[in-house]
Amino acid sequence: QLQLVESGGGLVQPEGSLRLSCAGSGSIFGFYIVTWFRQASGKEGEVVSSISPTGEQTYYEDSVKGRFTISRDNTKNTVYLHMNSLKAEDTGVYYCAAVSGDFTPRIISRLSPLDYNYRGQGTQVTVSS
Repeated sequence: QLQLVESGGGLVQPEGSLRLSCAGSGSIFGFYIVTWFRQASGKEGEVVSSISPTGEQTYYEDSVKGRFTISRDNTKNTVYLHMNSLKAEDTGVYYCAAVSGDFTPRIISRLSPLDYNYRGQGTQVTVSS
């Protein structure tokens, strides 16, 4: 059983930066694809970025390309999401989710949180002046 805990959220001004962390425990973290979702108030969770088990492959939703960077350190059982040039529309609860399988961006982009075996509780990111 894999447990995921997010941290690093907060209140930031537009054009500011944050680094989110997703720490895993209880299972072999390096087996899993890890995806960051964002859930805005009253909306379904949407895929923001995803990373393959080895970290060699990544996926970014179009609105965050060039601003966000996903990475992982399997020796620390942690996936990071570096967020730069933040905008008001980036506001939401960010949570990470993990699933085993092949990393195929075309499929990853269409998965919902319900398709993942494990997910964390989330961390709030608010972008506002």
